[in-house]
This record gives sequence, structure tokens and C-alpha cells, in this order.
Amino acid sequence: MCGLCGALGAGPHWSDPMGGRTPQAERQARAAAANRVLGLYGLRLAPWADRFTLTGRTGRAAVVAHLGALWPEAERLAGRPCDPLDPAVIARLEGGAG
Repeated sequence: MCGLCGALGAGPHWSDPMGGRTPQAERQARAAAANRVLGLYGLRLAPWADRFTLTGRTGRAAVVAHLGALWPEAERLAGRPCDPLDPAVIARLEGGAG
């Protein structure tokens, strides 16, 4: 995450609902998309109220306010770097050997 996003943590995040869906439907869709990547790290994201919960295989969990705060928490729970732009992750998502 860039430092500016972290510094501006208050108020709506750039990833908050757009496009005519309800906020709940938008959070559900975002969680489903994120779970494609998070599952590769043994993590799962679920909408909860106006936030998300992130859980690991061991039961450790964190509340995530918005997607900008997701990846640092994912790395903390997974105990390793979680890079959604890693070429091997992208290859696995696209069905390649990666």
C-alpha cells in the first residue's frame, strides 16, 4: 500500500462501492474476488457489517476496514509475503503452471 493511502485512512476508501450495486453486494463481490488470491495463502475474506473479516486456517482473524488494509493483514496472518501481482499467483489464477 502506498503511504498516502495509509495516511488518509479516514473516510471512504477508493475501493468503496461504485456502479449501482448495494454496499453489501459490492462487499460480497469484492470478497469473492479477493478470495481467489487469498485462498492460495490459506486465508479467507468475508463481509461483516461495513467491514471485512480475514481468517486463516489456524483460526487467527483480523477485522479489515477496506481493501487498502487487506494485504498487510493478510501477510501478518499468513506469516509470509502475499503478493497478488506475483507472476506465479497470476499464472495459477489463470490456470497456468505458475
